Amino acid sequence: MEKILIVDDSRLQAAQLKSILEEEYDITIAQTAEDGLRLASIGNFSLILLDVIMPGMDGFTLLKRLQEEVIVQSVPVILITSLTDEESEQRGLTLGAVDYITKPFRPLIVKARVDTHIKLYKYRKQVEHQSRTDQLTGVANRWQHDRYSILKWKEAARLHVPFSICMFDIDRFKAFNDTFGHPAGDKVIISVSKIIDSHLQRTTDFLARYGGEEFVAFLMGDPSEKAFAHLQTIRKAVENSHIPHAPAVADWVTISIGGVTVIPQMNESYQSVLKVADNMLYEAKSSGRNRVIWMDENKKQLFEK
Repeated sequence: MEKILIVDDSRLQAAQLKSILEEEYDITIAQTAEDGLRLASIGNFSLILLDVIMPGMDGFTLLKRLQEEVIVQSVPVILITSLTDEESEQRGLTLGAVDYITKPFRPLIVKARVDTHIKLYKYRKQVEHQSRTDQLTGVANRWQHDRYSILKWKEAARLHVPFSICMFDIDRFKAFNDTFGHPAGDKVIISVSKIIDSHLQRTTDFLARYGGEEFVAFLMGDPSEKAFAHLQTIRKAVENSHIPHAPAVADWVTISIGGVTVIPQMNESYQSVLKVADNMLYEAKSSGRNRVIWMDENKKQLFEK
């Protein structure tokens, strides 16, 4: 059931709207702009109904605040108003409102407008999800990595917390494809991605398919020793899954991992540290594969084997 937030200082008006919509939607009511802003940032709503005239912070000001919040700026907002002048309507639409509902409420009109914008929101979210998801594996794609990594890098630099970048590569994957064919190779990529993803489930973890049989991940908050140990666990999980490899090459499919942990600096680029992780991956593959090689915060290398 889709969730709707109603922000209205009038208990009567909020109750009226709730009675119109509650059969089809999960309704939350906030009676101050401040509570509305707080709930919007944590509530995962699909639509916000916002009264224009409220004491203290009015609806126009709250709308502007909502548009500035990354978490909720894509959530559609319908303004509730008794104002009928074109200037007020233009102001609301300019600030980012998608529609108006005028008082007194007409239930059929309220439902029709709410239903329309909920459907549009769900469709847009679906398109956005597809555009940033790797279609084979279901994890994030290269485009989403390039976009999201910069945001999280800046956040880690602001908070001054450790940031680990990991590069994964399926060992001797060309030989596997040459032996079993590309459809079988795709199944291996899917299986490996699921194993890696199952070990990166915290909200501060991120995994993307970087291209071909290569993946990239980053972790926030862990010191190098903890990140290094965690990636060893992932490597062992892939090996212990016993996915058969080409008999002439190896018994099982394995992965090599290279990584680096740093405390990000504002004057340092994410891409420059990603290159270090890629260099560690190259060393892991050239020194025998199926291993993790890491560089810690002091630029000291950590070797698994």
